[in-house]
Amino acid sequence: MIDVIIAGGGPTGMMLGAELRLHGVQVVVLEKDLEQSKVVRSMGLHARSIEVMDQRGLLERFLEHGKKYPVGGSFAGIIKPAPVLDSAHAYILGIPQTVTDRLLIDHAAEVGVDIRRGCEVVGLAQDEDGVDVELADGTKLRSRYLVGCDGGRSAVRKLLGIDFPGEPATAETLLGEMELTEDWETVLAVMTEVRKTQLRFGLSPIGDGVYRVGVPAEGLAEDPRIPPSFDEIKRQLVAVAGSDFGVHSPRWLSRFGDATRLAERYRDGRAFLAGDAAHIHPPVGGQGLNLGVQDAFNLGWKLAAAVNGWAPDDLLDTYHTERHPVAAAVLDNTRAQMQLMSLDPGSQAVRRLLAELMDFEDVSRFLTEKITATAIRYDFGEGHELLGRRMRDLELKQGHLYGLTHGGRGLLLDQTGSLSVRGWADRVDHVVDVSEELEVPAVLLRPDGHVAWAGEDQDELVGALRRWFGEGEVL
Repeated sequence: MIDVIIAGGGPTGMMLGAELRLHGVQVVVLEKDLEQSKVVRSMGLHARSIEVMDQRGLLERFLEHGKKYPVGGSFAGIIKPAPVLDSAHAYILGIPQTVTDRLLIDHAAEVGVDIRRGCEVVGLAQDEDGVDVELADGTKLRSRYLVGCDGGRSAVRKLLGIDFPGEPATAETLLGEMELTEDWETVLAVMTEVRKTQLRFGLSPIGDGVYRVGVPAEGLAEDPRIPPSFDEIKRQLVAVAGSDFGVHSPRWLSRFGDATRLAERYRDGRAFLAGDAAHIHPPVGGQGLNLGVQDAFNLGWKLAAAVNGWAPDDLLDTYHTERHPVAAAVLDNTRAQMQLMSLDPGSQAVRRLLAELMDFEDVSRFLTEKITATAIRYDFGEGHELLGRRMRDLELKQGHLYGLTHGGRGLLLDQTGSLSVRGWADRVDHVVDVSEELEVPAVLLRPDGHVAWAGEDQDELVGALRRWFGEGEVL
């Protein structure tokens, strides 16, 4: 029996597979497509996802292929000066999704994830001990757990019968990469004028004479899975901007809508949903890929704990209780941004008001933290103000905090030297070190970097260890 089957080989699935392998879990990723997609929907990583990569020792390879940009106070296309973020990585990393996909695929393969392409899930059944998965070619597999990371049209979600309530698409945007003959100065002048009212239109150079082009569609396609024709994109460029800018030689074409939906639940017995299989929303703010990677980061260590036999009884349920509200908040902020981008007088009046409010740094920071996911606080109950928050990378006397987290284990950062994780040393590291940036004697971090306990009382620490890391070994 396989430990965990992951349906879907996108960034969420690959991140999850790699997280599981850190703990010795056997993982098979089933991807229905034979080749990696060439479509570039995401163009970058936000601060929290950059932190995630740093926590696992992956950041240098991402920085090598990406470019840093200022965060900026941006919400619904309203640009303000960048607020101060509580992160050592307060920037946007510009990196095409195809590169992110490749880097995560390489990482998953390096740590031993079994990646099988051309494998489409068409059936499943589960019992108390495992999940039976049927593939389109008739192959049958069995695993202890199954995770659907198979996108907005998730077969796993449908086979589980999990409702996906929300709003259907009301508008579509055509997207593609292509070359053009018009000079960039002329294009930029036209784009600056058109984007005063039409924020879903834009062209941007991505290198080697290729441009990323986005333009509103005339209406909704009968089948959104079918890419637009090149002629359709040219017609819409003329309709919206008055010119097609001499576009030619398309690399790929796609379309996306503004549908907004959230799975009713993220867990059904031994099966889970993550990424777009659990939530879809308009791409404003560039949050989709980031949200999925962070889902995987939350679920991976918990699922590994269950496979390895030390998970507390309700640990797997905390995946839904922690991540479902996060996705709901993202859906709400994208709904709000789409409304603010509408051209009706009421929406434009609210947009002007918000633009004034964003001149206050606290407002700009509040909205930016929503987009970057740096202000998330899981509900761990009463306690220190750090409880439930992710810990930023701290400078320690002997190095940096994130350099201690590459193995995906729990971590007790102890500035007193008097505490102990005796009984949990097989799953929690104990580091005695000090940081001028940490005002509490000690913190216990979960493998995802969120603070599970803060203080200096050994008995309270033991309670937190039991809560998140199960019963300790009898020594």
